[in-house]
Amino acid sequence: MIPVAFDYQRASSVEGALEALAEHGDEAKLMAGGHSLLPMMKLRLAYPSVIVDIGRLEDLSYVRDAGDHLAIGALTRHRDVETASLIAEHAPLLATATANVGDPQVRHRGTIGGSIAHADAAADTPSALLAHGGSVVVRAAGGGERVVDATDLFTGFLESALEEGEMITEVRIPKATGMGWGFEKFNRRAQDWAIVGVSAQRANGSARVALVNMGPTPLRASEVENALAQGANATEAAEYAADGTAPSSDLNASVEYRKHLARVLVKRALMAAGF
Repeated sequence: MIPVAFDYQRASSVEGALEALAEHGDEAKLMAGGHSLLPMMKLRLAYPSVIVDIGRLEDLSYVRDAGDHLAIGALTRHRDVETASLIAEHAPLLATATANVGDPQVRHRGTIGGSIAHADAAADTPSALLAHGGSVVVRAAGGGERVVDATDLFTGFLESALEEGEMITEVRIPKATGMGWGFEKFNRRAQDWAIVGVSAQRANGSARVALVNMGPTPLRASEVENALAQGANATEAAEYAADGTAPSSDLNASVEYRKHLARVLVKRALMAAGF
């Protein structure tokens, strides 16, 4: 389908983009790579009257060592996240999850901030953010800034804790240098959304496990984490993978099939992480 008519503005600065959001309110949407917004517009799931293009704000494209964490600009392309040496060293789970996003064309245009802000439960990047225990920096017009933990970020189907007039400017990933991790994704074709996916990260003897496409939001497998904390091995903990989840049934998989896949993939990811 063809999207409804809209006005187009190209932002020349972060503050300019935020001012446009403040001026137009919920009638405006940000566009960076466009791989999340444009398909929704074509399906008439989103119909903004103003598109604010932030794709050329180069000051939001970076990967930096910030001491105990990595700071990643929201407009850093997936391909740059996938290949950055700092991320390969300190957050290899994120690098691997990003390498599984779409196809090369998507990874060369899509951005990490756009993927996270889209809050799609079937996306790979949000699960890695959750498993790493990461957070995002959010800004609003006038200089207001806050940090939102990943566990508080995803609030509903394609909904996040971002308020009207806010945008993600930075993603923060705690360093996981030398710690075990695992990423598993089951799909029909390499570029497809995951039918089910898993990100698992060791963290000082404990684990964070996040699931892809097992509910309306990206979510943590809390029962798996609790089982591991009580001494369960990978096989035992994986039996709890579907507990507390609400997967949907569609042409790709039934609810029971997704629950089965979650148990299988969680076990594999935990074993890869060294549990």
